[in-house]
Formats: sequence, C-alpha cells, structure tokens
Amino acid sequence: MLTVQSPPQQTQRRMAWLDALRGIAALVVVFEHALQPLLPEARFPIKAVFEPGWYGVMVFFLVSGYIVPASLERRGDVRAFWISRFFRLYPLFGVSAAGMALLVALGWDDPHIWWSTRPFSLALGHLTMLQNLQSMPNLVSVLWTLSYEMAFYLLLTAMFTLGMNRRSTTSALGFAAAAVLGAGTLPVALLSAGRSGRMLTVALVVTVLLAAGLAAVLKGAGAVRQAGAIVIGVTVLGLLAVNQSYPGPWQGLLILATMFAGTALYRAEQGEISWQQAGWVALVPVAGIWLARGGFGFQTATVAAWITFAAGMALRHWRMPRALAWLGLVSYSIYVLHPLLLESVAWFWPEPLAVPLGTRLVALACVVGALLGLSALTWRFVEAPAQRLGKRLISRRVN
Repeated sequence: MLTVQSPPQQTQRRMAWLDALRGIAALVVVFEHALQPLLPEARFPIKAVFEPGWYGVMVFFLVSGYIVPASLERRGDVRAFWISRFFRLYPLFGVSAAGMALLVALGWDDPHIWWSTRPFSLALGHLTMLQNLQSMPNLVSVLWTLSYEMAFYLLLTAMFTLGMNRRSTTSALGFAAAAVLGAGTLPVALLSAGRSGRMLTVALVVTVLLAAGLAAVLKGAGAVRQAGAIVIGVTVLGLLAVNQSYPGPWQGLLILATMFAGTALYRAEQGEISWQQAGWVALVPVAGIWLARGGFGFQTATVAAWITFAAGMALRHWRMPRALAWLGLVSYSIYVLHPLLLESVAWFWPEPLAVPLGTRLVALACVVGALLGLSALTWRFVEAPAQRLGKRLISRRVN
C-alpha cells in the first residue's frame, strides 16, 4: 500500500513539540525516582503536593494517544504498524532487561522472589509486555507503563480492524466512566492470584489468545479478521477489568481514557472531528481528579500534565529548543535505563541521609550526565538501527 509521505523536514518540525514534551516528561520521571536514593528528605514533602512520576507518565500517555493511532491510520497497514512498534520497543526493552540481569549478577540488586519460583510465567508475561496486566512484578520498575502502551496498541488494532477506530471521544469517555464506576469495586489480580500454576495458566492463555488474534487479523480475511479482532479486544479488556495489581484498576482504566483522549485531540487538530466533540474529553482529567481525592499530589500532577500538553499543542507551530527535541528523541532510553543507574547508587549508598547533601547533589548531576551519555549511545547503536531495520522491512512489503 503506497502512501504519500510528508517531507522529512516538515515532519520533524511538526513532531518537534511532541519530542519536547517527551523530553520534559522523561526528566521529571528521573527526578521522581532519584528522590529515594539521593534526596529522601525531600521525597514526602514534594510528593504531598505534586507527584512527579504520575505527571511524567500522564504526559507520555497523552503523547502516545495523540500520535500512535495516526501512524496506524496513515498507512492503513496493521502489519506495518506492528513491525514499526516491535522495532521501536523491543530492542531497548531487551537492553534494559540485560542491564538488570547484570546488576543482579553483580549483587547490586535483588530480583523479586518469583523470578526464582515462577521464571517461565514472568518471562512470558514480559515477552508480551503485558506483565502488569497479569499481576506480575516488573523486572525493571518503569516497565509497568509499557503494559498499558501495549494494551493501547492491541485495542487500536482491534478497533481499526472492526472499523471502530474513529470513536476516540467515545472510547475516552467510556474508559473514564469505567474507572469512576469501578473504583473500589473492580477486583485486583482475580485471574492470576494464587499458586504459581494459576499464573502460568493465565500467561499461556493470554499469549495464545493474542497470538491467534493477531495472526487472524494479519493473515485472515473477512469474518476471520473480525473474529481475531474480537479475541484481542475481549482479552485486553478482560485483563484491564479484573487482573491489574499496580497501580490499580481505576488508574489503569484512566490511563486508557487518557490515551484515547489524546487521539481525540489529534482528530480535532486534523479537522476530522469538531473541537466541540473533542472538548468532551475534558471530563477525563476531571474524572482523574475526582478519583484521586485524598491524594492532592496526584490531582495537581494530573492537572499539570494536561496543561503541559495543551501548552505544547498551542505552541506546536513554534520552533522547539534543540535540547528539548533531542531529549525527546532519546526519551525512551532515558526512561527505561535510569532505574539501572539509580539502583547502582542505592547499592553504594544504602543510607543516603548519612551522605552530605552536597555530595548527593553532585552524584545526582553525575547520574544525569551518565544517563544522557548512555542514552545517546543506545539511541545511536540500538534504537536508531532497529528503527531503520523496521522501516526497511516495511518498505520491502510496500514495494
């Protein structure tokens, strides 16, 4: 399927504001995770009024919701979409996993006990990137967000196949309503809780259902494709409804609502729907604020994330600072690699308050500098080559 591509320079300029938002979000998440090992005295006072990590991931989810469906619909090719997503996510995902394995081998980190008692289940869950929706501990702490990214991709695939992908506003409001109505009532880890055999069964069933559903969508035709899409959708929605453990059922549903809200804003910006129709997604952050009552830091972070995204949209035609655009380019590396550096710091300084504040601030600056350098390397030698390979594979299919 041939498509008209935008000139590279125009595309880069159009996406620069999204890169800037990714860069800001990545650094804020790093700050959140640096508090415990380096600035524990500031952790609770800051988080009481503002949750930096929640702010960062909500900005990430809004950005994903805005741009990812467009990449699928622009080509109209589900297989090309999954080739692109695979080579975007999995190579660095593997580097992060290998880095954590190295820390464990050095004795600088202790994996969850289930890695010794349930290794196959956890490995299978991580390979699907749905470990968080199967109530499994994450090998690297930040990988939980990738489970919701993957759930979003799978739902997009199902909706696109069934011709429902344009219902972004409805989807956003539906997930927000489910979060509000299900708060405090939805079960946690209903399917996976219990003995190791039960978790393994869930992991196997989920993997088989999704593999069969994707195979039907990619290779089937007519009713077979539609049946595959239904299997994918029902599997993901079932996991979201009854089998999350962290951060919790309503948070997971609100995350999906946030991503579909980002898609609705994209459609309004492109003129596919009116701004009046897209305006209904303002109820999503309102739902988030209501659900987080009693957690002022989460409420302010939710508001700040939406204001940040709105500001980015308002400035989308402006030239973005090159530093922010570059940070966005390597933001995935920053995001998945920074816990490894901070885990190393925690091993060397198990009692951070015993270390002078000035020394810890210097260490924080060194960690950030090392992280940016490492991210530049992984972008050049892992991310960029993998994405080029994905593009070549897609190009071969097109030609």
